[in-house]
Amino acid sequence: MRTRFVNLRIPAMGNDTARAEILVTDGLIEEVLEDNSQTAVGGEQWVDLNDALVLPGLIDGHVNFADPGFPLRGDFSSGTSAAAAGGVTCVVDLPCSSDPPVTTEDGLEYKARIAAAKAHVDFMLWGGISGTAFERDNWKNLLLSFVDSGVAAIHLSMRSDLSDCPELDFEQLAEVTQEAWRLGIPVGLHAEAPDAIRQAIRESRQRGEDGPAAWTATHSSETEYAAVAVARELCRSTGVRLHLMGLGSGDGLDLVLEGRQEGLPLTAGVCPAFLEFCAGDFESKGPELKMSPALKTTDDRKRLWQGLRDSSVEMINSGHVAIQWPEEKNTGSIWTDRAGFPGVQWTLPYLYSEGVSTGRISLEKLVELVSAGPARFFGIDHLKGALKPGMHADFVVFDDNQTWEVRASNVHGLNRFTPFEGTTWTGRVRATYLRGNCVYRLTPDGREMFGTPGSGQWITRGQKG
Repeated sequence: MRTRFVNLRIPAMGNDTARAEILVTDGLIEEVLEDNSQTAVGGEQWVDLNDALVLPGLIDGHVNFADPGFPLRGDFSSGTSAAAAGGVTCVVDLPCSSDPPVTTEDGLEYKARIAAAKAHVDFMLWGGISGTAFERDNWKNLLLSFVDSGVAAIHLSMRSDLSDCPELDFEQLAEVTQEAWRLGIPVGLHAEAPDAIRQAIRESRQRGEDGPAAWTATHSSETEYAAVAVARELCRSTGVRLHLMGLGSGDGLDLVLEGRQEGLPLTAGVCPAFLEFCAGDFESKGPELKMSPALKTTDDRKRLWQGLRDSSVEMINSGHVAIQWPEEKNTGSIWTDRAGFPGVQWTLPYLYSEGVSTGRISLEKLVELVSAGPARFFGIDHLKGALKPGMHADFVVFDDNQTWEVRASNVHGLNRFTPFEGTTWTGRVRATYLRGNCVYRLTPDGREMFGTPGSGQWITRGQKG
């Protein structure tokens, strides 16, 4: 099947767009042509996109879909349907959000099988090395197995409260990052200083403190800064490609930028929540905005936006967390309320509305942050992340002029809530295509249509086209 997508615009330099046609054959982009460049070819299907902006499909490298193991939170079907509605054509699921976690070879195989049957979009999987592997003294074999199986990257935690995914101490982190460098696979790290945070929590609870202010105080910028300093030293001593996930503080980001200026392969990721909200919003909205790391100040928020422009931020991911609502967000104590919220659906419309439309970032930078950058990091930039011949025909049909109001009823998933409730954005996903097939469509009368579960495929690092 050969399909010609016509009457569309694609990103050019800066905020410019160019009128174009995209020719797709057997799920791959065959050509990207100038508008009205040639007449119809026999047997060719034409799709008129009505002057829409067409962007490469997003790659969301930081999702927690809680599948298998937690059906009341969500699964790969609900998570990837939300992804499709947000223009995301490939998600990368973290290892410790499921039961069993992806910290063993069996766990990887099981999650891949579960996901493949349900996914509306393509997926990759992080492989996790936790303290459990060191207890079993098999972590090097496990790491090699993960690399051979094509995991997207290796995920490590400095601080974890999960009994089946215990954290690594500094010596263990150094050993794993050294071996990951030898094997040529990047590492993602959640940067939180464990001892300082746990001590602060103990003292806060002893004082009877229980609320957003207590959570913010115990997860301070200083604890994040200390963890980023450790991560930078790991990167410097081992040479490993190291990515800090979900960074929330401006001071921490400054350390990352200094490391990059030093020539270190060190980068950071930021979630939209940290670009939009601060600790004051947490106090007013309550547990809905509990995050880990915690939301910081308005100054931190400004510095994170600056990081999007100065290239210390490599990619923007949603940080999506599947949560049973309202039970897990309203336990009666901030210490037991679950952190995070569903966000895979909102990254593109949020960034376009609050980034491109406001002049904070260019359209070209947006594509770099949500598509091209993640594709490079996860080793699939020969397949995804750009509108080029030979690449997967993964793209988003985006109405860059539509103004609309975000409502919880718009959320796709088992649990419909969002801290963005009631905000007005400019720019909305009209359709999402995966390898040339429509997996999501918003009809003119407001109905939403999805493709078939199982349309997505497991994509492995370095996979051949």
